Amino acid sequence: MSTMTAARSPLSPTDLPRMGLRERKKLKTREAIRAATYGLIKEQGYDATTIEQIADRAEVSPSTVFRYFPTKEDIVLTDEYDPLMLEELRARPAGEAWTDSVRYVMRRAIDIMMAEDPEVVRMRAHLAVQVPAVRSRMVESMSETGRLLRAALAERTGLDPDGLEVRVSAMSLVGGLMEVNMCWAENGFQDDLRDLVDRALDVLEHGLPTEKP
Repeated sequence: MSTMTAARSPLSPTDLPRMGLRERKKLKTREAIRAATYGLIKEQGYDATTIEQIADRAEVSPSTVFRYFPTKEDIVLTDEYDPLMLEELRARPAGEAWTDSVRYVMRRAIDIMMAEDPEVVRMRAHLAVQVPAVRSRMVESMSETGRLLRAALAERTGLDPDGLEVRVSAMSLVGGLMEVNMCWAENGFQDDLRDLVDRALDVLEHGLPTEKP
């Protein structure tokens, strides 16, 4: 795909204010709902937190919460970074190896998210491990993330986005990153998240290591 160039890096929260007034208001509402949700979960746990409580704390109606997030699980899992990460992937140099592009984008995303609110990043990972409903919804959302990655990978390679090879490559990446998230939380966040991503990408690129670490 010849249109992929080393363009300005879009993966930054400073890009969000470029949106129009209406979009910024929507973003502010989503952030208020998420902040209310995380605060309530921290205080009383996931299961005890209701949509009505979230709406009350965010100072919106329950119907507004559902308009932005179809389920409580979506509040936990949804953020503004997926579209920015996809844009960043498309902005990487055309000749760069796909795995190197993914590695670069994931490192930047992790750095930005951890700098903004590491506690929320850890809470999301913890909930995916501890709450079956969150984990189930995360698995469901993998198909949409995989579809976006298929499009970017097809643009890079010129292959059919619906072809088996592209589908397997994209979903292997999505599944691998989900396992990174789970492993990180299951081991008490002791490991560096960037290192875990690097290890996962090494497996996808080179296969399983032949010797024990």
